Amino acid sequence: MGRDAIGRRRALGLLGGAAGLAVLSSCGGDSSPSAPTGTSPSTTGAGSASAPGCGVVTAEETAGPYGDLLGMVGNPAFHRRDITEGRAGVPLTLTLEIVNVRTGCTALAGADVEIWHCDANGFYSEYAQPGYDGSRQTFLRGVQTTDASGRVTFVTIFPGWYMGRATHIHVQVYVGGAVVKTTQIAFPEGVTSEVYASGVYADRGTNPTTNAGDGVFSDGTSTELASVGGTPSAGYAADLTIRVSG
Repeated sequence: MGRDAIGRRRALGLLGGAAGLAVLSSCGGDSSPSAPTGTSPSTTGAGSASAPGCGVVTAEETAGPYGDLLGMVGNPAFHRRDITEGRAGVPLTLTLEIVNVRTGCTALAGADVEIWHCDANGFYSEYAQPGYDGSRQTFLRGVQTTDASGRVTFVTIFPGWYMGRATHIHVQVYVGGAVVKTTQIAFPEGVTSEVYASGVYADRGTNPTTNAGDGVFSDGTSTELASVGGTPSAGYAADLTIRVSG
């Protein structure tokens, strides 16, 4: 993953195939379950490139090596709210608010927001990986268009982990078809420990890579750390404000 410096055992054979990375998506007509009551809150923070009285632009990160190969952002079939496609895991309702620091952090309406992440076993769709062929799959990828409040909501599962990376979700924001932000969402480690001790995650256990020890997040997660509440039994709700400049 670019600057990730990932020592991931399962990624080495895939980096060459990542040149076709695109964007991801999540479709929009499904109804969302009610967000669970939070029990493990965390706070989002700030990063760099400030605007007066508004905050700072969310950190820019790599999109690879498992970016979308299908061009989902341009395909209405993948503009969807629920991206699970039947993958097992702890339910996660993810709400993202996109704001523009150039206009005092006003809501950015009409932007396409694409997310993607691995499943509970650490595998991605669209790619053949050691131990799993996801090349004909599209799970845990999707696109939503921000509403008048600059918000999108995805229904998914809590992401798993793979060697060399902290737990994360990839995000790209598009305005007028052009990418204006590529970033990643980090999670509080207390929450990930709770999740990985439960259900389908328990066999693999706790992620050995911390946020601070991760090649992407080692410079800090102040603009990328989601606020998360919930329990493994009830599911989690997470939210993050993503600040773009443009």
